[in-house]
Amino acid sequence: MSDVHNPPEQHRQKAEGLREKAEEFRRLAEEARELRDRHREALEMVRQEQEQLRQAGEKARLAAEDARTAAEEARHATIDSVHATAESLQVTLEHMKAVEEMRRTLRDIQDRRKLDPN
Repeated sequence: MSDVHNPPEQHRQKAEGLREKAEEFRRLAEEARELRDRHREALEMVRQEQEQLRQAGEKARLAAEDARTAAEEARHATIDSVHATAESLQVTLEHMKAVEEMRRTLRDIQDRRKLDPN
């Protein structure tokens, strides 16, 4: 008799076919887990890189803020320097006016002496 018509043989073949399918599903599930794990690792790497970029961006923002503050302080120092120079020039101008006034006074005195011999 042939094996196909033998019910125990049919059950054995069917069971073998089911075991092979089960093994195939197990293998596919394992591949899916491995793929999921690789995907999860890749996502974690992306997250870490995003965090590093965020930190670098924050450092850059802080550095820019420090530079802006330093530039503002330099601007104020320049303004103060210009004001101090202007004040110094004003004092120098007043001294020059006083010297010019003294010269006029001395010339007037010299001119009067020339006119008045006594």
